[in-house]
Amino acid sequence: MPDTVDTAAALLAAAAEQGPGDTLRIVLLVSIVGGALLAWFLLRGYRSDDTGDDGTGDGRGTTTDTTTDRDANA
Repeated sequence: MPDTVDTAAALLAAAAEQGPGDTLRIVLLVSIVGGALLAWFLLRGYRSDDTGDDGTGDGRGTTTDTTTDRDANA
């Protein structure tokens, strides 16, 4: 059993000598990906085009009313 404790202590000492390089790489990567996802989520609400999720948009940010067009032509 003492061999396992000595081996674990040696591994921890070796890891401490290498520094936090891998951990910082992971934190940096997660931060960049999280920032990109956050920007996408926040900016998608500020789109100027109305794609017509409810079927009323014409793609230019305005709505069309077919009854008005029909009444004007009659």
